Amino acid sequence: MTKDDLIKGLNDDLANELSAIIQYITYAAKTTGPYRPQLSQFFLTEVADEQLHAQFLANKIVSLGGEPATQPSAVPVAKTNREMLEAVLAAERKATKDYTQRAKEAESLGEKGLAVQLEDMVRDESGHSEETERILRDWPL
Repeated sequence: MTKDDLIKGLNDDLANELSAIIQYITYAAKTTGPYRPQLSQFFLTEVADEQLHAQFLANKIVSLGGEPATQPSAVPVAKTNREMLEAVLAAERKATKDYTQRAKEAESLGEKGLAVQLEDMVRDESGHSEETERILRDWPL
């Protein structure tokens, strides 16, 4: 693991956060049905956290000597509320896994502050996953 490897990983994470912002905004607009107001608000509420994560990652990449990614990763196409929730859950679980790995990498390179911040982001993403799981628990198929 080198600093360049860490920067590449952080840029992958940044691309995923940019995607999450787009995903939440798009899904908020696409919700339908009797729970549309609540589901739309749920999606929009998540944007602020993802934006903070993206800003932190961009700043850290620059401070490490890298160039921040400007292209988001692909946003999954989802047509129904359930598909949107399932796509969000998959993205949040991936983010939790990725940030856990990135925290280990940062720690191995002596980047303790970065490791701690990434662990905080693991907590955020885990909370998002848990909330989405609870919404999906009794969601009709």
